[in-house]
Amino acid sequence: MLLRDAVFASDDGLITTFAVVAGSYGASLPASVVLILGFANLFADGVSMSTGTYLGAKSEIEYESAEREGFQEHLSPLKHGMVTFFSFVVAGFIPLIPFVFSFANAFVLSTILVALALFLIGSLRSIFTHKYWLRSGLEMLIVGGFAALIAFAVGYLIEKYIL
Repeated sequence: MLLRDAVFASDDGLITTFAVVAGSYGASLPASVVLILGFANLFADGVSMSTGTYLGAKSEIEYESAEREGFQEHLSPLKHGMVTFFSFVVAGFIPLIPFVFSFANAFVLSTILVALALFLIGSLRSIFTHKYWLRSGLEMLIVGGFAALIAFAVGYLIEKYIL
């Protein structure tokens, strides 16, 4: 189930990193701050997710082994953790690309790239859910878009009414 780990981590990497970008942009922070916060999130959350995946897979194996019920050979928890980390970091880098290369309208371009990537990952999800790929892609796009909208609104409201 390494593909499951990859899809889950890619989705989370896109959404959480873009949430940092959207929140920072909503708060009118400079591009340099967007990059600092984005990369800090990218690696800290990537490590957090990969260690969580590793420990979860290891715990499941240890539990099944102790119970001897339904025990089956599993892939290495280390492989699960590594796939999670690399998938998170690669997908999570996508929202930062326009800021790294200082493109004009970096936030708009970031939004477009993230929307396309969310749709693609959602479509790939249909492999597991056996749902129609278009529906699965749109579902992932809507959920991720909602998370980004919330992050943008929080950044905007804090900058406007609290700071």
